[in-house]
Amino acid sequence: MQEYLEKLQNDIGHAFHNVTLLETALTHSSHANEAASPSEHNERLEFLGDAVLELCVSEELFTRFPDASEGALTLLRSKLVSEPALAELARACDLDRCIRLGKGEESQGGRNRDSLLSDALEAVFAAVFLDGGFAAARESIRRVFSEIWPDRPVEPKTKDYKSRLQELTQKRYKARPVYALADSRGPEHEKLFEVRLTLPGGEEVTASGSSVKKAEQMAAKKALAALRAKEGI
Repeated sequence: MQEYLEKLQNDIGHAFHNVTLLETALTHSSHANEAASPSEHNERLEFLGDAVLELCVSEELFTRFPDASEGALTLLRSKLVSEPALAELARACDLDRCIRLGKGEESQGGRNRDSLLSDALEAVFAAVFLDGGFAAARESIRRVFSEIWPDRPVEPKTKDYKSRLQELTQKRYKARPVYALADSRGPEHEKLFEVRLTLPGGEEVTASGSSVKKAEQMAAKKALAALRAKEGI
């Protein structure tokens, strides 16, 4: 284990002054719960590490691509900090060999689970931040991501109305709109579908189309227009 801990610190480019922080970052709640005496686990560090990682990746992309749009930068960041991407980076650092798991989690394959590995890597970044400050965390993240930084931004395609509405409601209300088929009528070859869309605030919009998908898109378009008019955007 000590060998892997040393390799991990070398891979992330940070030698810990307070090794307890690293040990906590590598302790899953299942291990802490099975311990004979109460011990800390990495969930709080994962919460902090998520914010540290997003800020450092955002800053790096902002600096690398001064002419890229907000949409392009957001798309790049979402790929870099996605669960599968972080899990692969964690494996490259042999972080999967360092995590302390409970017996049940170990037997269920937790050591290979993407969600567990990505959370642990975020916790490690938080530990670096607490141990060495923001500059240390930034350099560590740059180092770990060094092989996967993109060469150029790609401007996102124009989003459909449903996607745009979902982004807006998630941002404004932390919730998604709900679609339900309200009615369908007409012969099979000319069937018309009516969809009812309910916004997080409770407002309802209905729209019709020759397919459920088209009706949903029309409902989303109407809801977007209503929300923008209401909020003056």
